[in-house]
Amino acid sequence: MKTLTLSLMMAAGAMAAQGQGPGPQGQARLVKMVTHELLMLPFYGVFDNLSFSLDGYSVTLKGQVTRPTLKSDAENVVKKIEGVERVVNQIEVLPLSNQDNQIRLATARAIFGHPSLNQYSLRAVPPIHIIVKNGHVTLEGVVLNEGDRTIAGIQANGVSGVFSVTNNLRFEVPSKRK
Repeated sequence: MKTLTLSLMMAAGAMAAQGQGPGPQGQARLVKMVTHELLMLPFYGVFDNLSFSLDGYSVTLKGQVTRPTLKSDAENVVKKIEGVERVVNQIEVLPLSNQDNQIRLATARAIFGHPSLNQYSLRAVPPIHIIVKNGHVTLEGVVLNEGDRTIAGIQANGVSGVFSVTNNLRFEVPSKRK
């Protein structure tokens, strides 16, 4: 069973190439379809983190969301994908908290307001996801280099009210298209 974080879409091809589950082509199709459907959810944004794993034709949804409806919406769209036989929804709904909301906004401003990181804010769903739970911040997603990863962590650590920062950002070199 492999896990795919939506912000790591570049890894989807690698999962399919490993030939696990319903065959390489079926696996690749499922990865592509599930990724597409989750990314197209109307309220999926920078303060949510969705990932999934495939085990044959079974999809396990994981991650954290700020809206309970996003959890059920994710499950509903994946259930409708041809070839998916079972969906296990392990998505965590983050607790409602005015302080966490303030930290989310301040962390987003600190990260995306930095000149080196501003480029990441220009997408509909930025590749950096800011997860806040009870004052603890976790950064998930992909950046272009180790420097951007470090800057994002420093910026998040400087936000007032943050108890801790876990920097799970990964960096990958973009593939060159021929």
